[in-house]
Amino acid sequence: MIEGHGDDSYRYKHPIVSNFSSNVYGRADLSGLKEYLSRHLDCISSYPEPEAESLRKALAEYHWIHEDEISVTNGATEAIYLIAQTFAGSHSVVMSPTFSEYADACRIHRHKVRHAYTLDSFSEETQIVWICNPNNPTGELWNIERLNELIEKLPQILFVIDQSYEDYTDKPLLAADEMVNRPNVILLHSLTKRYAVPGLRLGYLTAHKALVTRLRANRMPWSVNAPAIVAGRYLLELQVEETDVQEHLEEARHLSDCLEKLGFVEVWPSDTHILLCRLRMGSAAALKDYLANEHGILIRDASNFEGLDAGYFRLAAQSRKENDNLIKAMKEWMEY
Repeated sequence: MIEGHGDDSYRYKHPIVSNFSSNVYGRADLSGLKEYLSRHLDCISSYPEPEAESLRKALAEYHWIHEDEISVTNGATEAIYLIAQTFAGSHSVVMSPTFSEYADACRIHRHKVRHAYTLDSFSEETQIVWICNPNNPTGELWNIERLNELIEKLPQILFVIDQSYEDYTDKPLLAADEMVNRPNVILLHSLTKRYAVPGLRLGYLTAHKALVTRLRANRMPWSVNAPAIVAGRYLLELQVEETDVQEHLEEARHLSDCLEKLGFVEVWPSDTHILLCRLRMGSAAALKDYLANEHGILIRDASNFEGLDAGYFRLAAQSRKENDNLIKAMKEWMEY
């Protein structure tokens, strides 16, 4: 499960100065949040709200939905495992290549899992479809009109659509206040990604009231800790500035162009700051180790994603200086 994900700087002896392996923007200004948390640390002396009620209320207001149509989770990952548990033994289709936790959670809870690569390959036995949108590791978006068509056409299928990266694209996505009226849709969201706070583990799901009620019956109390609840309320209620999506997209385009000009890298089209790349020669694992050990730059070896080979790696665009340093280091690798 956890083994094989990005942001594994702990594996290297030398300090990592530029982290391209995590899809969370590493240069967000969190000084205000840190100062606020330092003044509210007394919260650790008491149990947190059993279901993060105050944060759930703030998120419901944010999306213009009812509190019964939302559930706060310990990162979007808890929501994934909770859904797999609630619908244990189902026939699941995972749209791939994608985040491995969908298939892992399904296998733990005895689902029959099949990977698919197009939206027209569902069989009569399909009960749940897992879709990451925007997708990790490709950065691409599934067509919103096609998704709406399938949701309406196939009411017997539960569509779990992970929109954790919704704040890293300027393309239209499914809206929570519309999808809560659909009894066969669960949307996953991530404050971790929105505000670049992965250590706090803050996610939530939005869905029809009947689905949320069924899911909440299986979740454990206090899964979201008190500092995370305090931080979440601060970020939402004070309307803390989110990551600058246009800046991210501009840097991603710049980085993609520079990578293509190297001549030994192919880059997939992306609708986000996430870039899936493939080496025309050599392995991603070798490139990763060289960059980390020689330059303190960390990338994500993507060879363990379903359907990808040893040449694939993933990047999340960073600052212009960091992006240019990465290109320079990759040129040196080819001459190494």
